[in-house]
Amino acid sequence: MKKVLVYILFILGLSLTESKAQGLAVKSNLLYDVTTTMNLGLELGLSRKWTLDVPVNYNPWKPADGKRLRHWGVQPELRYWFCERFNRTFIGVHAHYADFNVGGWPDWSFISENMQKSRYQGYLYGGGVSVGHSWILRKRWSIEASIGVGYARIEYEKYPCATCGTKLKDTGKNYLGPTKASLSLIYLIK
Repeated sequence: MKKVLVYILFILGLSLTESKAQGLAVKSNLLYDVTTTMNLGLELGLSRKWTLDVPVNYNPWKPADGKRLRHWGVQPELRYWFCERFNRTFIGVHAHYADFNVGGWPDWSFISENMQKSRYQGYLYGGGVSVGHSWILRKRWSIEASIGVGYARIEYEKYPCATCGTKLKDTGKNYLGPTKASLSLIYLIK
């Protein structure tokens, strides 16, 4: 875990020293905002057609009705833009890591058939590929949509209810499917 964060910070440091004249954008994924997940992304121009996008998200909230959707995650992505960076269509390769504590929600078959009655706590990691498009709204403002598919290894502990602490099992599973969805509002700093 610490190694992943050190690598990300190292890459960001290298990119910042090279990208002063290349471009820097700050973004917020509106889909995360809908789930009350705080998020912030930085996208750094590496060259004329390459960028590095590093979004981070965090949801510390604990609703009063016993549900849990606590998590934090990071999903760095290297992007190739077909036109020019920050404009029009791109493809990307991303990695992801997240810690989570989720339970008391309607059943989602791709995660669990008994999400409503159980709680899952653990972490996931993996990677994937994505495609997206950015539309320029004004000189410094744009909106971007992207979707990605890939792999995640999910390691978790299962508990019998959303609030109790007696562990039922400690296990993991492999997931193959959608790994990214974003509709982001972007402000281009430089």
